[in-house]
Amino acid sequence: MTPRSDARIATRQRPMPGRLIASLTVAGAAVVSACGGGDGGGGNPGTPLTCSVSDQKTWLQSYFGDWYFWYRLSPSPAPAGYATPSNYFDALLYAGGDPAFPADRWSNFESTESFNRFFGDGQTLGYGVAVAGLEVTGMPTQPLYVRYVEPLSPAGAAGVNRGDRVMSINGRSAADIIAADDFSALTPDVAGQMLTLVLRNGGVDRTVNVASAIFALSPVPRAQVVTTPFGRKLGYLVVKDMISQANSPITSAFADFRAQGVSDVVIDLRYNGGGLVSVGNHIGSSVGGAFVAGQTYASLLYNDRRGPINNETFRFANPASTSALGVTRAFVLTGRRTCSASEQLINGLRGAGVDVVSIGETTCGKPVGFLPKSDGCGTTYSVVNFESVNARNEGRYFDGFDATCAVAEDFTQPLGNPAEPLLATARTLVDGGACPVVTTRERPMSARRATQGAEPGERQGMIPR
Repeated sequence: MTPRSDARIATRQRPMPGRLIASLTVAGAAVVSACGGGDGGGGNPGTPLTCSVSDQKTWLQSYFGDWYFWYRLSPSPAPAGYATPSNYFDALLYAGGDPAFPADRWSNFESTESFNRFFGDGQTLGYGVAVAGLEVTGMPTQPLYVRYVEPLSPAGAAGVNRGDRVMSINGRSAADIIAADDFSALTPDVAGQMLTLVLRNGGVDRTVNVASAIFALSPVPRAQVVTTPFGRKLGYLVVKDMISQANSPITSAFADFRAQGVSDVVIDLRYNGGGLVSVGNHIGSSVGGAFVAGQTYASLLYNDRRGPINNETFRFANPASTSALGVTRAFVLTGRRTCSASEQLINGLRGAGVDVVSIGETTCGKPVGFLPKSDGCGTTYSVVNFESVNARNEGRYFDGFDATCAVAEDFTQPLGNPAEPLLATARTLVDGGACPVVTTRERPMSARRATQGAEPGERQGMIPR
């Protein structure tokens, strides 16, 4: 789990999946009054004159007025009425009103140190344990499971495993944590902070003490070849974070898939909140190979002030034949945490004619992205700057993408286990089988009703590099 300095990128709303974009600019509402363009018409938004509170707020107003995707729809109150830059940041966000766009629930900020550590160094500060909190929101009598553990994290070193049932965190019962919808204890403020977990597995409880630390992420924690019941070879790849450190293992995985004669591929994005557009493009290019090469992967469309300068199109590459499958069908495992750049991958493949079969739950619904900007005062702002569309000009999937096969998770099954429900469904479909019949009790909660952000620390990003 990736710690954040705040959980602002949390809940999201949802209008229409796969909506065809009729306009490339944000329409509606009168132009807000702002302090002119933040860059004088160039392309660099600059930084505050000084790091005084007053100058930071003045810069934020200017930056939003020029670079914010919803600048025409958002308020622009005078900065003097707000005590801090963070208070003023909140006041500048688009709060809804246009039927084409839900309120902005994604724009956020964090320390520049944290941002650079994650996207530059491929590291994070944390314990490395994530729980299935969203799945039990409002149901304190339900078990709380560990759903994911970072392999190189303190939790990983301490033997915490997916499928462990959490009985308590720092002495607070799981039932109380669920009832309060408060998982903040899993996000440390500094290295060396202690976390005490009581975990149950096989009917036996154990206490695990973990100290937070900075550790290297494992953006591609698993790549393997799985055989279907009918003997077909299926490449299975888990992509957790779309950061530059993922590119090499992705290339290696696809080269291995091709060498082993894989006929179909499963990309597991169920816990992928996104990241770099270029990494998603690399995955898509490796899936489609020559079939998609040269086609538009995604077009990033800025507001009408920035668009003429900043609109950008990413195209599928044509990787070496030894590291691309060139298939016309791809299976993608999805969930309510599948967000932003990972949804862009699904949209991009579909736009290029690849049959994307999704298994799991509805995705989060975030077809917009950021051009992160450091203010030079220790804070990096990730403000919604653009929307993303595919080769068919389809975007605005604020409702997320519904799963082709709705399948509920079993957190007691390890990722990559052929019996794990989502992967097992892919194996069945590859052999020509049908989606499983899901009972009411087993039916996964639609992301339309899920509260994104119940578990702090999840990054949701779509960054154009």
